[in-house]
Amino acid sequence: MPGETAETAPAENATSQPDEPEKPAADGEATKAAEDAAPEPEAPPEKEVRTVVLSGYGGINKVKVMRRSEPKPAEGEILVRVKACGLNFLDLMVRQGNLENPPKCPAVMGYECAGVVEALGEGVTGFEVGAHVLALSNLGAWCELVAVPAKHCFQIPMRMSFEDAAAFPINFLTAYIMLFEIGNLKKGKSVLVHSAGGGVGLAVAQLCKTVENVTVFGTASPHKHDTIKDHFDHLFLSGSDYTAEIRKLSPSGVDIVLDCLCGDDTNKGIALLKPMGKYVLYGSSNIVTGETRSFFSSAKAWWQVDKVNPVKLYDENKTIGGFQLLRLLYDQDQHELIRETMATLLDMFSNDRIKPVIDSCWAFEEVGEAMQKMHDHQNIGKLILDPGMDKTHKTPAETPDTSDADEVKGQQNEETPPAEAAAKE
Repeated sequence: MPGETAETAPAENATSQPDEPEKPAADGEATKAAEDAAPEPEAPPEKEVRTVVLSGYGGINKVKVMRRSEPKPAEGEILVRVKACGLNFLDLMVRQGNLENPPKCPAVMGYECAGVVEALGEGVTGFEVGAHVLALSNLGAWCELVAVPAKHCFQIPMRMSFEDAAAFPINFLTAYIMLFEIGNLKKGKSVLVHSAGGGVGLAVAQLCKTVENVTVFGTASPHKHDTIKDHFDHLFLSGSDYTAEIRKLSPSGVDIVLDCLCGDDTNKGIALLKPMGKYVLYGSSNIVTGETRSFFSSAKAWWQVDKVNPVKLYDENKTIGGFQLLRLLYDQDQHELIRETMATLLDMFSNDRIKPVIDSCWAFEEVGEAMQKMHDHQNIGKLILDPGMDKTHKTPAETPDTSDADEVKGQQNEETPPAEAAAKE
């Protein structure tokens, strides 16, 4: 019908019109669309460092070389590129779990190191990048790169090697504080120290020689006597009846006894004291008899110690005490005492009055062999771990086990209770 055709015509005309061409997108919109479509750039690979990790308590096989993320210095910390680390008898006790509060595993091992300042955390003053330092760490020192609180770092004389610096802090701080702060060593006194061929024993002998007319007695394994005899006035075999031999030379006994053994040697040491004498326990290595922890040895060592009777001490004018360097530093906050003592010791080193005795240096991959040497009492002086050294001793290089690496990452700055015993060797 004509009317119907007239009514529908506009609609037909509307649908038959061609679509308008789309307007091109603005330049900014096109760029944004291209960016959205492009794949995101890959993040740079995370930098890693080698470190010596305790994967669990037990034998040497629990100590592994692993990789972890590079640490960064937090506020108040110094980042140190490590050149040398010190190995102590305490590290053997940590490995065995022979402590009251052992660290949570896996944990980066080591309590002392030396190296070069690589970066400074916010708020750190008194140090510069490139300075040579030694550092104390509440575990975590056996790593190529360590972040350490600035208050636990000490700048070393340029003539001091990194090996000497790594051998220095625990041994000489322990020896000095026991002799002079606790023992009140003076002219004409006498001192008995056990494990005389170890790092602490030789530090004690050297410090005693800085005081006039001090007589130094020591006990050591027989194969060490020829090497260390010039440091001591009288040497006796470990395990021998040294008390009777000392009585022959000094019927009244000795003024200071420094004991890292414990057990029956504690009773002998107290009995050897002169009136006004001082006995200081700084370790309990008699409990370490095998590669792994022995509950029998621990019980025997403590069972052999007689109960101390304060009235008897009063009556005999004797003093007994103990010394634990890491607890003093980390739990009891005696940073100023440690800093003052270290300044004194470094000055003595600079004036050629004392010098660490180093037995040997080992690669990180040889840490098990180094530990075994210390366990067997074969070292004379300090054992050093060198992260830059190739494995040169008995066996070929091994591929480190990294199965626990993810658990280890980030643990260096985690608080760990200090170990409960001091180093024997």
